[in-house]
Amino acid sequence: MSRQSTVRIQRGRSGFSAASAIVPNTCRTSFSSRSVTRVGSCNAGSGFARVGGGFGSKSLYNVGGCKRISVAGRGGGFYGSAGFGGGAGSVYGGGFGMPANLGYGYGAFGGGMGGPGFPAGGIHEVSVNQSLLKPLNLEIDPSIQRIRKEEKEQIKTLNNKFASFIDKVRFLEQQNKVLETKWSLLQEQGMKTVRNNLEPLFETYINNLRMQLNSLLSDKGRLEGELVNTQYMVEDFKKKYEDEINRRTVAENEFVTLKKDVDASYMNKVELQAKVDALTEEINFLRALYEAELSQMQTQISDTSVVLTMDNNRNLDLDSIISEVKAQYEDIANRSRAEAESWYQTKYEELQATAGRHGDDLRNTKQEISELNRHVQRLRSEIDSVKKQCANMKAAIADAEERGELALKDAKAKLAELEDALQQAKADLARQLR
Repeated sequence: MSRQSTVRIQRGRSGFSAASAIVPNTCRTSFSSRSVTRVGSCNAGSGFARVGGGFGSKSLYNVGGCKRISVAGRGGGFYGSAGFGGGAGSVYGGGFGMPANLGYGYGAFGGGMGGPGFPAGGIHEVSVNQSLLKPLNLEIDPSIQRIRKEEKEQIKTLNNKFASFIDKVRFLEQQNKVLETKWSLLQEQGMKTVRNNLEPLFETYINNLRMQLNSLLSDKGRLEGELVNTQYMVEDFKKKYEDEINRRTVAENEFVTLKKDVDASYMNKVELQAKVDALTEEINFLRALYEAELSQMQTQISDTSVVLTMDNNRNLDLDSIISEVKAQYEDIANRSRAEAESWYQTKYEELQATAGRHGDDLRNTKQEISELNRHVQRLRSEIDSVKKQCANMKAAIADAEERGELALKDAKAKLAELEDALQQAKADLARQLR
């Protein structure tokens, strides 16, 4: 893409001619133009150059006129400007540049004005280079103007930011000076009062905390002694509890043994009672049997008719014989009855004695069992009370340990805070003394 540029020559009382071209960085061409004015006129020329290409202009002038050459150059990352003037003219110029670390610069050069000249040798012939009148075919990037505008806007924003930053820095410096003045005044005013008032205050506070720490340490020692005594008591109660458990086990074993004996005695009593009942029934049966036999024999004797051949030589007494036999049977029956009654009586007495003895044993066993039950209940109540005391002791020990630990931690934390405050106060005093 190319852009054409034309050159105009203007004549008048004051003339100016210029030709300019901007070429890409890769172009290494040059262009020159010449301008001629009348006598006493001011000639000016300008030139712009970029890295990799160049453009120059020259101005013709007559004797006694104002001669002026201005050169401006631009390279990647900087702008430069320079100018000088001669003759009766004066030069006005100004420039502005950003700091070096921004990597960007801009410069401008102001023009000058010269006075009228004096003719030296008349009007010279004006010659025109026709090649300058031809349009130029230069490859120029159309985005250069946009980029230049963007760069100018960026420069403006950076200038504004830099100016605001400088204002802020100045404001902060002023505030810093004000604060330094106030701080010096406060140091002068409060130096003596701080030195006189802070140290006794901290000393009293530290002494109070030390007293609290000593009291906590004494409480800790007392609680540790109570803990040892409580542990001894717990061990003693544990031993007593184990002894009572052993006694209870022995009593339960004895109770089981006595219960077995009582059961055996009761079963023996039942068996003996059954035997007594059987013997009583047998005695009654034998009595009835003997009475039946006796009655039967009496009937047989009464119903029997005996035919006897009596010897006249003998005198038989049948009544005496019958009475004798009857007496013998009665004697036998009485003896049997007496023996049965005596045997029954002896057995009955033996059974009563055995039953009484077993009853006494049973009563004694019941009394022992009731006493053992009462003893077991008493031991259980004592064990429950000991368990409650142990639980209360353990809870009290845990509570005391927890309170002691919390108090010790609190005291350590307060001591650390006081030490930090003391160090801070010492540091503040040291700074104030400086």
